[in-house]
Formats: sequence, structure tokens, C-alpha cells
Amino acid sequence: MNENLFEAKYDVTKKSKLKRFYESNKILIFSSIFVLVIFIGSFNFYLANKEKKKILLSENYVQAKIYLENGNKNKAISILKKVIFANDSTYSTLCFFLILNQNLVTDYKELSILFDHLLDNNKFEKEIKNLLIYKKALFNSNFISESELLEDIKPLLNKETLWRPHALLLIGDYFLSKKEYIKAKEFYAQILLINNLQKDFYDQARSKLVFISNE
Repeated sequence: MNENLFEAKYDVTKKSKLKRFYESNKILIFSSIFVLVIFIGSFNFYLANKEKKKILLSENYVQAKIYLENGNKNKAISILKKVIFANDSTYSTLCFFLILNQNLVTDYKELSILFDHLLDNNKFEKEIKNLLIYKKALFNSNFISESELLEDIKPLLNKETLWRPHALLLIGDYFLSKKEYIKAKEFYAQILLINNLQKDFYDQARSKLVFISNE
């Protein structure tokens, strides 16, 4: 019986403490609940808007391709640029590559602006970003100075990435085209030292080193 009495008193005490806590903190409790509800609602609204934006950008991308197929190049370019500046890592990149691969914009300064905007305003998986860096250097290699080209490609030259062999070959070919054989040899030689190198890169670098040695 004493045990039952103790449990009853303990239960009343606990309820009293909870009641006092509630009375003392009810404004804070209601405020916290209100903030949580607002947060959940805002987050759900954000997700819904994000999904809606993705769908719209997808439709714009498809529409641009339809315009291209029908020969309406100017309308296609207008839509593609709009999607690029929407800063979506998926569809902005797809639209940019469509412009690049279809040679829709030929002015290298304008393309450089698009490259820079894409790289500066989107979060990419590492190798996608490295691909964009390589593509930018590849495109600009015919228009910019040696120092500018090396600065553009620098992030790929000294780190582990799928695009390092491409970058080294690009710079080697750049110097080879200018008959700067000592510089070209340096970059081709680095290709041969890469572990698990694809045979095609090995063969290209090796044949160009042989060519240089015969000059």
C-alpha cells in the first residue's frame, strides 16, 4: 500500500512539475511549434517550386531542340541562353553543350562569358566541373595567349582527374603547333607517366614524342 501511495504522490508531483513547466514556458513552446510549422511549410513550398522549375526548364530544353530541328536557330538560341542563366546544374549544362556542339554561338568572347557564368553559378560534381574547365580551355586555345591558356587549364594539370590526360595532350599540341618542341615534349612525357592510362593517349603522346625527336 505504501508503494501505491508513493507512486500516486510521485505521479501527482510529476504532473505538477509538467504543468508548471508548461505555464512558465507556454509562449516559448507555442513559438517553437509555430516556427517549426512555418519551416516545414516553407521547405515543402521550396521543394515544390524547385520541382516546378525543373519541369519548366526541361520543357524549354525540348522546345529549343524542336526549334533547331525546324531551322529556327534564333529562337532556339534565345531559349537556350535563358536556361543557362537560370543556374540549374543539369539543364543549364545541357543547353550550353547544345550551343557548343551545334556551333550556335561563334563569338568566342560570348562563349567565354557563358562558360564563366556556368562555372561560377552552379554546383557541379567534380568530374563534370573538370569537363567544363577542359572544354573551355579547348575552345579558347585558338584565341587566347599561352599564359591565359595555362591559367585556364591549370586546375587539371596537377591533380587526379579523368581529364588530366586530355589537358596535357591539349597543351602539348598547343606548343607543338607553335614548334616549341621542348615545351611540348614536357607535357607529352607527363602523359606517359599516368597510371592506368588509356592506350589511345599513350599512343598519341608516344608518336608525338617520336616526331619531336626526329625534328
